[in-house]
This record gives sequence, structure tokens and C-alpha cells, in this order.
Amino acid sequence: MSDDTLLDQVKDPANRADPYPLYARLRETPVARQHDGTFVASTHAAVSSLLHDPRVSSENLPAADRPRTGNPFKDWIVKPIRDHITDTHRPFIFRDPPDHDTLRAAVMREFSQGRVQAMRRRSHGLVAELLDKQGEAREINVVDDLAYPLPVTVICELLGIPSEDEPQFHGWATQLATALEPDSLDDDEVRATNSRTFDDISAYMSGLIKEKRRHPQDDMISGLGTMGDYDLISTAILLLVAGHETTVNLIANGMLALLRHPDELRRLRDDPGRAPGLIEEMLRYDPPVQFRTRKALADIPIAGVTIPKDAPLVLLLAAGNRDETAFPHADRFDPDRRGVRHLGFGGSLHYCVGAPLARFEAEAALVALAQRLRDPRLVEEPPPYRPGASLRGPQRLRVATAGLR
Repeated sequence: MSDDTLLDQVKDPANRADPYPLYARLRETPVARQHDGTFVASTHAAVSSLLHDPRVSSENLPAADRPRTGNPFKDWIVKPIRDHITDTHRPFIFRDPPDHDTLRAAVMREFSQGRVQAMRRRSHGLVAELLDKQGEAREINVVDDLAYPLPVTVICELLGIPSEDEPQFHGWATQLATALEPDSLDDDEVRATNSRTFDDISAYMSGLIKEKRRHPQDDMISGLGTMGDYDLISTAILLLVAGHETTVNLIANGMLALLRHPDELRRLRDDPGRAPGLIEEMLRYDPPVQFRTRKALADIPIAGVTIPKDAPLVLLLAAGNRDETAFPHADRFDPDRRGVRHLGFGGSLHYCVGAPLARFEAEAALVALAQRLRDPRLVEEPPPYRPGASLRGPQRLRVATAGLR
């Protein structure tokens, strides 16, 4: 009989450093009902099937309900209007077709080949600048010194956010990322904090969008100006948060894997051409997004069980990535794998729109770390992890070094 508390154990911070044994136990029952009625899909086949199933909805956020202020006008007039706007203009990762498809297509048009290639070149320059700042340091924190500032600078430049405004987004993005955690859906305090944060960042984006409409520039917010204001605000917020929160984890998880496999670190140093295949394996082996939540729109028979209509779902991408039936020796970090069909960027309609950015930012960062750090050694094993179980990555990654080349 399956253990109906395994998802709770996955979410427990005590298991953040290594949830993979729990994922292995979950795979024994490909789709398992948990004690709270949530159904968890954990094998590669089950997760892939549900990612492509039109009976699975991404519109699983509870209705907006901002905290009351005690001011009758705000509580009875302003609050219902703002809650309605929030509910009808969610970021497109929380929307189903046709709205999702329309918004996503507009964003994909802005990820032009020329713009992406320009940012690819820019990312190598940014990595060099960030590492040069370390001077003669004998220890660096890969998260704070590189993995965070690189993608936040890239996404801000793409969106057209002034560089002097970048620092204030750190707290906003970190807080809003909690919306991807299952427990946040039922935590009134977290939801209230997220509402306030969303209103703060929305006010900033509203002002920036007005300026872009008056004076368009060669950036994504200007290019998305045909959207209505509310959809453009939610899309800009989504791109900002998703554009760096996940890449921070990809770079940090990737460097951690290399430090734990020093032969692979040396091979990358000597042959940077290995980077693309190595990053695909990292996306399989320890992905930055471990799972996503969904909702069933109808009864769904799968893997010997029936997921009932309206049941909450958790698609364990990281568990599917360690499925032996899809990846022989799945627990082995093996950058020489070929034809890796990982779930690191999700799949189907909601495949990550920023996948090209994440790939080349990770490549620039990891190649530079491999080539420039002399005798790198992990200081903390395991490193401390960020709170989230879904967006999982080290809080810090301290690396001792004999210096930088």
C-alpha cells in the first residue's frame, strides 16, 4: 500500500537537500492519492500523459481575496474590483486555452532569434564582469555572486526595466515565487503577503508600461504593447519572476553537481563544447522546477486509478526525470547520455518560454566557473536550501578556491 503522506514529506524542509529517495517511493504507485485528496503523478509516463491531457487545467489558483483594511470604501468598492481584475488577468502559466495560447504566442514572437542571440553574447560578458569583481577572493558564493545577478540582469534588459530599479525586484520575485508552492494556496498569511507584493509590483509595472507606450523602445514590454494593460502587467511580472528564479536554481544545482563530480568539472574546463549536453543532463538530474500543480477538469482514468473531477494534481517532474524505465541508471549524473527527453522545462502547452535563455545563461556561467576557478571545493555539504520544494535550489553555494584565472 502506498504511503499517503509522501508529498508532505517532500514538502518538509528537512528533506529539501535530497528528496529523490521520496520520489523513488512515490514512483512505486505512478499516480497516488494523498491524505488531503491531492493526486501525485511521479513516473515519466504518467507525468508526460497528464502534461498533454486537455482535461488537466492550469487554472488552479484560488479566487483572489485581498485582506480587508477596515476602510469601508476600500473593502466594499475597491477590493472586489481589484480581486476581479486579478482573477480574470492571471499570468498565462495559470491560464488555459484560448487565453493562454493568445498571450503565449505574443510572448514567443518577442523572443526573436536576433534578440535571443544578442542576449547570449551579452550573458558571456556579464559573467566575465561578475567574476572579475571577485578579484583575489578565496571563496565565492555562486548564488549571490553569479547565479542571481546574471539572470536578473538579462531579464531586466530584455523587458526594458531600468538597471537602477533591479535591486527592488529581488524581494518581490522571491515572495511571488511562493505561489508555485502547494501549501501557499491554503495559507492565508502567505496569500495576503503575495497580494500585497503583487499590488506593489503591479503599480511599478503600470507606471513603466505607461512610459513605454508613450516612448516605445527595443524591448519586450514595448513589443507587447498591443496587449491590454492588465494582461501586460501580469505577463511582465511572470517573465520577470520566472525569468530569473528558475535560472538561479539551474546554475546553482548545476555547479553543485559538477563540484560533486570533479571529473565532469575538469572535462568541462578542458572542453567547453560539452556544455550543451551537460546542461540537458542537469535539467534531468536535478531540475530547477521539481513539480507543478494542476486541477482535473473531468474524471481521468490513468495508471489503474481514476483522478476525480476537481481533484488537485501535483506533477512531479523531477521524479519522472529519475524514472529507470525512461532513463537507465537514472540516479547517475551522466552528461554523455543521448536523446534525453527530460521534463526539466515541463511540456506541452506550458513548456517553458524562456528555455533558450536559461540554457545559454547556464552555459555561460558554468563554463566560466569551470575555467576560471582554481581548485574549487565545496565548503558546505549539503549546502543550505531555499524554502521552496517546487522551485528547489541552494540558498547559498559557497566554493573555496585557490583564486580566479
